[in-house]
Formats: sequence, C-alpha cells, structure tokens
Amino acid sequence: MVEEFDLLVVGGGKAGKTLAMDRARAGQRVAMVERGLIGGTCVNVACIPTKALVTSARARRTLARGRELGLVVGDTGTDVERLREHKAEVVDGMIAINHKQFLDSGMDLVLGQARFVAERTVEVALRDGGSRVLRGARTVINTGTRPRIPGIPGLSAAGPLTSESLLRLERIPGRLIVIGAGPIGLEFADMFAAFGSRVTVVARNRALLPQEDPDIAAAAAALLADNGVNVLLGRGVTRVVRDSAGAVTVSLDDGSEVSGDDVLVAAGRQPVTEELDLERARVALTDSGFIAVDEYLATTAEHTWAAGDVAGSPQFTHASLDDYRILKANLAGGTRSTKGRLIPHTTFLGVDLARVGLGEEEARRAGHDVLIARLPVAAIPRARTMRETAGLWKAVVDADSHKILGASLLGPEAGEVITVVQTAMLAGLPCTALRDMIITHPTMGEGLNMLFATLSAG
Repeated sequence: MVEEFDLLVVGGGKAGKTLAMDRARAGQRVAMVERGLIGGTCVNVACIPTKALVTSARARRTLARGRELGLVVGDTGTDVERLREHKAEVVDGMIAINHKQFLDSGMDLVLGQARFVAERTVEVALRDGGSRVLRGARTVINTGTRPRIPGIPGLSAAGPLTSESLLRLERIPGRLIVIGAGPIGLEFADMFAAFGSRVTVVARNRALLPQEDPDIAAAAAALLADNGVNVLLGRGVTRVVRDSAGAVTVSLDDGSEVSGDDVLVAAGRQPVTEELDLERARVALTDSGFIAVDEYLATTAEHTWAAGDVAGSPQFTHASLDDYRILKANLAGGTRSTKGRLIPHTTFLGVDLARVGLGEEEARRAGHDVLIARLPVAAIPRARTMRETAGLWKAVVDADSHKILGASLLGPEAGEVITVVQTAMLAGLPCTALRDMIITHPTMGEGLNMLFATLSAG
C-alpha cells in the first residue's frame, strides 16, 4: 500500500528537517525519512561535536598558559573518557531536542533507508524491520554527504580514520597523520595537537588553504606551527601501510615517509546518492554525483527539489538553512534563488579564521580596483587583554565606492566579528561606516574601527 503525503522529505539535514517541521505545523501531512542521524550530520558527526571538542582544545591551551595569566594551574593533561563524555552530552542533548521538535510538529518521522521506486515515491526499509512505501505530492531530497576515501594504495586496508569515526574518541593518537589540508583536516590537526598528539599534515597542494589569499594563509600556517602542527605541502601520498604492530607508514611522492599511530583522511566529502536509485525518480546527477538543481533548487523531476550538501550547495549548515528558506518560498509559488548569496564561513583553529565575500586576488580578477586594509591582531586592545595576539585581519574594499568586497579575519572571536562585516556588505555601507562606528572598548569588534582606519578612504 502506498501512503500519500503532501510533502515527502528524504533525509533529515538542516534544510529538510526545518521544512518538514514548518509544513507539518502548518497542517500539511508530512513524512520525513531519516536513515539514523536524528538532527542530521551537523548535530551528530560534524559541526556540533567538533566544535564541542574545539572548546576543549582551546581550554587546554588556556590552562597550559595559566601562569602567564596569573594562575596556578595543576595537571593540564587530556582525559579521553571525559572528552568523550563532554562531546556526548552536547550531542545527545541536541538530538533529544530535535527528536522532540520532530514529534511535536506532527510530522511522520520514518527511520530507515529510502530507495526511490518511482517519481516522488520511496520504499523505506525500516530500521526496526519491515517496510513502508511513501509518496509525496512534493518531494525534497536532503541526504547530505559522507567522507570521501581516495583510492590510495593500501589506505583502506590500513583502517583510516575519518572526520566522523575520529569523533568516537577511542584514544588520543600519540602520532596522528592527516591526509588533506582543507578546513576539516586543519581543524582536527589543530585540535589533536592541543590534546597532545604529534600531528603531521600532508597535502598535495603547494599552498595551505589555497582558497585564501597568501598573506592570510601564511598567518594561518604560522599559527598552526606555533600550535605544534607540522605541515608538509606539495606532497602526494603514494601508499599507506599499517604493520603488524599497528604503526602506520605513509609514503610520499618525493620518496620520503611519515610514520604515525593513526591516519586521518580529510580529502573532502561525497554526496549520499548511490543508495537512492534516483534514476527511478527521474532525478539527474552532476558528473561528480551531486543532484543537479537549478537556481531554485528544483531537480530534473517534476515537483521534486534537493537541498543542502547533496544538491551541491556550499557545505555549511547555515547554507542549508538558507536552502530551507528558498524551498519554503518556492513551494508557496515564489521565485527565491540561490544566485548572489553572501555566505560566510569559519574554520575553527586555535582561533577563528572567518571569511566573507571576495579575497584580494578574486577581487582583482573580477576587475575591481581595490584598497587593502590589514591589521595585525596584536594591535587590538582586547586581544592583548586575552593574551591572544596571533593572527591577521584583512579587508578588500572597492577603491571607487569604498564598499567592502570581502574580508578574512584570523584571530580570537573572528567568527562573531565577521557577521558585522557581512551586515555592512548586505546594507551596501561604505567601509567608513565601520571605521567611524562607535564600538564598545575593549572588544574584538573594536578592531573594525582600526582595520578600516588603515585605509585612506574618504
């Protein structure tokens, strides 16, 4: 028997679960199928648990320098069991909140693996046994991504860790090798260096964080080095071997080797689409396996949309939340689009690396005549009171209009401060508005006065 719904959501990521609750509360009959991660990837194996552990890592570094802060501090070691308990308490609490919200909304929460058997129709192998067939008058696919394991000889046999499995925190590796130097790899590298691991990052790219301007990337590299992370750039991995004693050897294309106790693969994420039988739903994929959508998040099938990571949206929970806003508007007959979105992001190292808009090189390639504002974090009074003076702030300003084209802020609380810059950009304000704004002293936000005062703009 086919069960009919006004809305069928396949996958309970941020966009999907928010839309499902919203439409259920509005009185529609809604079913949401989730294969097991109640609350989605962010709550279970990504943003929330990793940032809970970043908090622990930063606290350990603060304790380690307690004497310079005028404190007498005892043991600053890492207790893996307590770390695991801390992470679990945070995650379990948010899962419970999400589960209650799902049930209170009135949606039909279906736990199991969905496969499409026709357009807008799935058969679900239920987690507790049995199956159901569900059809939506409208269907949204929001199944997310999973860690990608590259085909390096010996890697799979070596039992590599991923950004998800490492969060189980069975132990703190004495020596951790990280393959990949993107935001995920660097966050884990910096975190586990704080927990006491000797960390080596191996990356094929010749530059750290190639999406950033060289001066910001150099400042981030210096921060990682100060925190004990060894970064090897321009090195491809040719083979990984785990010996009978459990040690891992990573062979590099320059003939050198790196030895460790564990290897973490942080080589990007791949879409969760293989299990869905999307051809039966007449939903097309891109060459890289993501669901093909237009600017309105519509797929190639009628009355079927996709959202979040699986749709190729920027892989941030806040981008997925905006996908929900687009879907909500468009399912009601609107034409809200993904074009021109200003999406910030933050990499959580020992301090934040926050970015919004264009970098200097991007702005010049786009034809802008630019002014560049730079400020060492050590110049900000609040940073000195915290004795957190490492980092660099940078902003790119249009030389004619003095409007802000983008900013990269590396320093404490930069993830909060970048929101002020983003607001000014959305409002079309000139940089002088932030230069002359009265901001509480001493705060990190006050650094915006100082950053834009370095320019000769108007």
